Amino acid sequence: MANISSLFKTLTRGALLFSLSGAACATPVKYSAVVAPEPVAGAEFASAQTYPTIRAALEAAPAGGNSRYVIYLPEGSYREKVLVSKPNISLVGAGRDKTVIRYGDYAGMPAPGADPSSKETMGTFATATLTVEATDFSASDLTIENSFDFLASDALPKDHTDKVNGTQAVALETGLGSDRSAFRNVRLLGYQDTLFVQGGRSYFVDSVIEGNVDFIFGAGQAVFDRSDIITRPRGTERDHVGYVTAPSTDIGNDFGLVFLNCRLLKAPGVPADSSPLGRPWHPTTTFADGRYADPDAIGASVFINSYMDDHIPREGWASMRGTSRDGTKSTVFTPENSRFFEYGSHGPGAAVTPKRRQLTQAEAARYTLDNIFGDWKPPFTKSQ
Repeated sequence: MANISSLFKTLTRGALLFSLSGAACATPVKYSAVVAPEPVAGAEFASAQTYPTIRAALEAAPAGGNSRYVIYLPEGSYREKVLVSKPNISLVGAGRDKTVIRYGDYAGMPAPGADPSSKETMGTFATATLTVEATDFSASDLTIENSFDFLASDALPKDHTDKVNGTQAVALETGLGSDRSAFRNVRLLGYQDTLFVQGGRSYFVDSVIEGNVDFIFGAGQAVFDRSDIITRPRGTERDHVGYVTAPSTDIGNDFGLVFLNCRLLKAPGVPADSSPLGRPWHPTTTFADGRYADPDAIGASVFINSYMDDHIPREGWASMRGTSRDGTKSTVFTPENSRFFEYGSHGPGAAVTPKRRQLTQAEAARYTLDNIFGDWKPPFTKSQ
């Protein structure tokens, strides 16, 4: 539950002057639910029910989801692990830095309910603070954080008894059951594997995503529009910090991770030439003839008209190992055999080299929201 009390009587409602489509409107949005310790005043809350937790508000949402169900989260910190399993849900905060949803699961944690002797761990895919497994979700004016203390573990020597094995910790996951997810003015905060775009189509605008190792990854189709992509430091000083993206886009999909008019920035402590734009992730997958890296996961990461600070190295991209048929990690997947491209990159980290393949003007012109998303017109849109 949020650690908030008397603030509810003097709520700042500036965020309410925008409709969920992003257009200015004369009257505030009317909310379906408010997560608060007591009812709040205001015409926009007149028909809203009050719930003690986000989970309780979600449980009260109509199962069919034929109309939009808008949940307001006043200023505060909400320590909850959230699953959105109903369509047409919107979470609206009091401001990107004012409303924070946080939880601290990580991949190396013991799996819930598992026999302790089995040493079964949670795994990356179960760690997300907020998981979307339904269609037409939206979130605005809030932060989603995985609060696992990555830096403390990362700073320990390899043989230290307290060092965590499995530091992947997802803040937001758009799951296989998701599609048409939209985010405006959100901050996604983590370190390794911050944003897992597992499936569906998603759109991020005017937002901030922070992390270090493969911190935007997955097979879904996602557009990042006029957003800041910030690389965070490691627990110790090192020349190599991580990778901005790790796409696993299926070869059947033309588009994967697309960055339009973004800024690739670095937090204090991140050195120059330390963070390639991405590496190709071929997930280990079970097939009829064995378990090995998916050969059809031909990752797609494309940066268009984006600023790059000097943490992006001149070579731009990196290779990644995958599971071979014999079970070893001996297969190497290269950027040249992936769908990694740029157009109009600028700033200290920008370069045009044989390894940093450039789109032509005509090719870059294909990267419109209409082409990427097809029949979906996402709310909050900026670039076209």
